[in-house]
Amino acid sequence: MPVKSPPKPARPGYRCAECGWTTAKWVGRCGECQAWGSVEEVGVPVVRTTVAARVLEPARPIADVDVEAARASPSGVDEFDRVLGGGLVPGAVVLMAGEPGVGKSTLLLDVASRVASSGRTVLYVTAEESAAQVRLRAERIGALHPRLLLAAETDLATLLGHVEQCAPDLLVVDSVQTVASASVDGAAGGVSQVREVAGALIAVAKRRGLATLLVGHVTKDGSIAGPRTLEHLVDVVCQFEGERHSRLRLLRAVKNRYGPTDEVGCFDMSEDGIVGLADPSGLFVSSTPEPVAGTCITVTLEGRRPLLAELQALVAAENSAGSARRVTSGLDSSRIAMVLAVVQRRLGASALAQKDTYVATVGGVRLTEPSVDLAVALAVTSAASDEPLPPRMVALGEVGLAGEVRRVQGVPRRLAEAARLGFDRAIVPTGSVPAGKGPEGIAVFEAATLADAVRAARLVG
Repeated sequence: MPVKSPPKPARPGYRCAECGWTTAKWVGRCGECQAWGSVEEVGVPVVRTTVAARVLEPARPIADVDVEAARASPSGVDEFDRVLGGGLVPGAVVLMAGEPGVGKSTLLLDVASRVASSGRTVLYVTAEESAAQVRLRAERIGALHPRLLLAAETDLATLLGHVEQCAPDLLVVDSVQTVASASVDGAAGGVSQVREVAGALIAVAKRRGLATLLVGHVTKDGSIAGPRTLEHLVDVVCQFEGERHSRLRLLRAVKNRYGPTDEVGCFDMSEDGIVGLADPSGLFVSSTPEPVAGTCITVTLEGRRPLLAELQALVAAENSAGSARRVTSGLDSSRIAMVLAVVQRRLGASALAQKDTYVATVGGVRLTEPSVDLAVALAVTSAASDEPLPPRMVALGEVGLAGEVRRVQGVPRRLAEAARLGFDRAIVPTGSVPAGKGPEGIAVFEAATLADAVRAARLVG
């Protein structure tokens, strides 16, 4: 009788801690989410069987579910509520990410103070700074209130104890990467720690109906630090953006289960704190008494929000070195180089090839929309001819390599914003506005080509 050989021991497997991708061999980079150093050994898989448990609350028709428990309540900061979709929802977990120093803690401290002023209890847990440092910031921005409770804790169990003791209506944790659990191995900020801390806070928020705001760190490439599952677990993911040398701050909703993801909140960052801007267009338009050659106003869309921005161009004298410089600020340099090439070829401005050209935005705003192409072309043409554009005029449209002006989205909304701010002339792509349906008080000139736009602006012809 043949002797059976003993079964081979099962080989351990490896799994990505960020996305759950599995492989038989260890690799340094996940083959699914491309994350480095996230593949860990998980050993022999254990087969578990889940037994059905007794149902505590039976399923009911969806129409019988009470929706009042999920109604959003305003936080007192209008721009913040705009992005969230109306305010803070009980039990919702909001993750706010942004670069260091952009103003995340300042904004959330202001939100916490305003919520406390409405009669609700707020618990602010700081795991990065001492309580005295947060107290100084609160005094500087006027965020002191007796119903705003402050705790400096880095231990997850102690943090949960504060929640049970205070029973707040709003919990703010700054930040989720600096809180650690003693029951999980690894330093604070690691994949396992962040997953454990986020999971515990989300469970408490759902069980108590507690609105929770979490501050998140970002990596060098701007993505949220920690496991990718963190963004899937929370209800809302907001990105707080802003240039270090600019006062403007933009809050965007990357993910939102309770509202739109194309809304943008605008804030003004100053020494006295952070203030919402209901009408931020004035930051991006200069107030010169007389028209200046080389300037053109355009209307860009940040999400669903139209913002006026001014583009300035300067064409210097001929460069004797033989190679003309192209310098941009607040704009995509590759796209500006393409627009300049179209201007040279389609408008016969070949002299620009030997002249230094500088194009910049006003107020430090960064414009990436193709709709600014036409304004750039008109500003450069105006600077080259040293003839100012007509006052109170806006231009918007994408410029193609053949010199055509292409349509862009949201033209009626952009023109309505321009008319509201007192502009009375607009150059837009052909077919953007139905006949007779333009905003009242603004004359709309349609241009099929870049040459048509220049003639409409009375630069030539």
